[in-house]
Amino acid sequence: MKNHMAAVAVITALGAFGSAQAANRDIVSIVGSSTVYPFATVVAERFGRSTDFKSPKIESTGTGGGLKLFCRGVGAGTPDITNASRRIKKSEYDDCQENGVTEVVEVLVGYDGIAIANSRQAPALTLSLKDIYLALAKDIPGPDGKLIPNPNSTWKDVNPALPATKIEVLGPPPTSGTRDAFAELAMAGGAEQLPDLKALAELGADQVDEIKATMARLGLPEGLYAALVEKSGGAPKGSDIFVTVAYAMREDGAYIEAGENDNLIVQKLEANPDAVGVFGYSFLEENGDKVQGAVVDGVAPDFDTIASGDYPVSRPLYFYMKGAHVGKIPGIQEYAVEFTSNKAMGEDGYLTERGLIPLSDEALKQVQADVKNMTPLKM
Repeated sequence: MKNHMAAVAVITALGAFGSAQAANRDIVSIVGSSTVYPFATVVAERFGRSTDFKSPKIESTGTGGGLKLFCRGVGAGTPDITNASRRIKKSEYDDCQENGVTEVVEVLVGYDGIAIANSRQAPALTLSLKDIYLALAKDIPGPDGKLIPNPNSTWKDVNPALPATKIEVLGPPPTSGTRDAFAELAMAGGAEQLPDLKALAELGADQVDEIKATMARLGLPEGLYAALVEKSGGAPKGSDIFVTVAYAMREDGAYIEAGENDNLIVQKLEANPDAVGVFGYSFLEENGDKVQGAVVDGVAPDFDTIASGDYPVSRPLYFYMKGAHVGKIPGIQEYAVEFTSNKAMGEDGYLTERGLIPLSDEALKQVQADVKNMTPLKM
């Protein structure tokens, strides 16, 4: 019955293309990541000027919000493309498939670093991943090793070498791919430097006694294990419990969700030199006269350190196309060809000039081939 209803929904959505054409739906619709947004906007403007197609309409909805809209179904009422500052999750891909979005084309755009930055009116910060975790985690190990609500109110509380400035970090909300990547790379990276949390992350699902013993040392409630069993339908790995702890951000005002607009975070850092912001490297480069990036684990965020992977808070950027819309909404594939061209994404391309860290020549050729052939993603 469920499959029948899904099929009816797909047929209905596909039928919407007819009315869309009648209503002159001749503009590509793009949603998604605020980090990819400035790159996509530059491509869209050039695409509109240099072709007979109109410039695509682009909305900055955040990675999670964009994928939710993209995977809702096919038809002119849904987006053609979604930008993402992380790779699509298996659960999101499955959601797409269930809703009839079966031809999802993945396009790896390049790489970006997540900057932890402050105003140039204040001294630059030198942080470790452990410092970041101890500053922003909801719970951290106390003197006896058990997790307690984070008591650190200043950076000096975290690390005596840091300034006695109030911890006030402006960053993206949970719907943002930047938030997801920051949690995975910075928060989890810092948590792994704490012995019991690292030990928990390395335990397999079959090591139930060891998992429960480590949870007890950390003071985690026994009910957490049972809740994860119920949620997943099977025995959780230690890493599942680790993620629950490591990714949880403070809710006491030290971390402030500042929305999807990274430019707004930059403006707030200018107004408050004591605050720290979390956003994509491209915004740091564009606003280098106003803000400065913190050195993290001894490495400063710049083009070379992100390209090499030496900067520890680096991540790939993507966009996803809806294959079923190609040939029905004009300009989708042609826009993707422009985006992935050598003149845009190449080593000396105009997106590289805007802060995008480019792919290798070999990787770029593969991406260009996938766009040309509209190769669907398989997960």
